Amino acid sequence: MTTTGLFITFEGIDGAGKSTHIDSLAQAFKAQGRSLVTTREPGGTPLAEKLRTLVLNDPMDAMTEALLVFAARRDHLKQVIEPALARGDVVLCDRFTDATFAYQGSGRGFDLDTLSYLEQLVQIQQGVEGDFVRQPDMTIWFDLAPEIAAQRLAGARVPDKFEAQPVEFFARVRAGYLARHDAQPWRFARIEADQSREAVWQDVLAAFRQKGWLSNGSSDAGGLA
Repeated sequence: MTTTGLFITFEGIDGAGKSTHIDSLAQAFKAQGRSLVTTREPGGTPLAEKLRTLVLNDPMDAMTEALLVFAARRDHLKQVIEPALARGDVVLCDRFTDATFAYQGSGRGFDLDTLSYLEQLVQIQQGVEGDFVRQPDMTIWFDLAPEIAAQRLAGARVPDKFEAQPVEFFARVRAGYLARHDAQPWRFARIEADQSREAVWQDVLAAFRQKGWLSNGSSDAGGLA
């Protein structure tokens, strides 16, 4: 029997704490015998990582950012994500297209219709039943008030050009995530990130157990590792 691949993405404004739980979730899937790939966007391939450095550090307008992000995404899909899903792997990806709509769209004010066109163009895949646009099977959205995120980020590391944006920028980004959530609620698990690390992890586990993708006994303390 062939195991079906799973494409899972993690989203949230900078400081929401999403990255904390990706390794723990990987351990939970491995404990159940699943092969998996952990990756990130922008990035995930040598070419995409070069584009990531440009996007996060070099000044450019919102259209240039969007084009570079989607170029990186195309290479990422072709080289990493689609082959892994075809093998039946679990793919855990730190950010995907929702981040582009939230950051370049809502945050930077770039045209959402153009982003939708690029999404269709770049993410098109050939399936048994015809072409389709690749979307995550589940998106874990760590929702957090921008003011709290800013407090968490303060002094944590040297900020990139997005992390250095004012709270108002992140308020727009959060609104962008909410719009994506409301447009496709069936694939989102909205996690209240203003909780203890233990409570957030339990909410993450519950989302996967509800889908039947993790057993009830899997990694109850994983998020504390």
